[in-house]
Amino acid sequence: MQRADYLKSFRFLKSTKNMKRVFIIHGWDGYPTEGWFPWLKNKLEKNGFIVEIPTMPDAAEPKINKWVSHLAKVVKDVDIDTYFVGHSIGCQAIMRYIESLDLKKKVGGAVFVAGWFTLMNLETDEEKEIAKPWINKSMDFNKIRQRINKFIVIFSANDPFVPIENKKLFEDRLGAKTIVVSGMGHFSGSDGIEELPSAYNAVIEIAK
Repeated sequence: MQRADYLKSFRFLKSTKNMKRVFIIHGWDGYPTEGWFPWLKNKLEKNGFIVEIPTMPDAAEPKINKWVSHLAKVVKDVDIDTYFVGHSIGCQAIMRYIESLDLKKKVGGAVFVAGWFTLMNLETDEEKEIAKPWINKSMDFNKIRQRINKFIVIFSANDPFVPIENKKLFEDRLGAKTIVVSGMGHFSGSDGIEELPSAYNAVIEIAK
């Protein structure tokens, strides 16, 4: 690395050291430019956050180990100024990643959109097999809460895949604040959701 490049990199790292970072994790078969993700990234960046939307591996066939290890590589060192926004299975990946952290690591908070522990209306055997490990492999919620204690979970009243029973599960297991909105489906790009003010407001709330 040339000296000029090194100094530029050093100044960038120094300038971002105390800035709040947000990682937006897309869902099953999702991608960084889907739906409301670019809108949320732009809104948060205008408010002084550093925002990244990584492309998660094999999004059409998400696997726990691959997603958690990839998230660890992307995020690197976490601290109290690190925040997460997840959509659908991305919420699961964030929880499992947080669970894997050293106990000394503390994270600022997380906003989950269409987060779930149970699913409904999976149509094919392939879909059921992909979802099975995510549903059945247990998590240590005490560990997760020791590392992060600010959760807001946003549900849609007409979500075709996430039963509303998940609302109470998030409240009981993580002490999460939950919000139910109308007419958002699964909050996917295919649902036509291009903006999501409730997610933006939730990030601002947990980052105070």
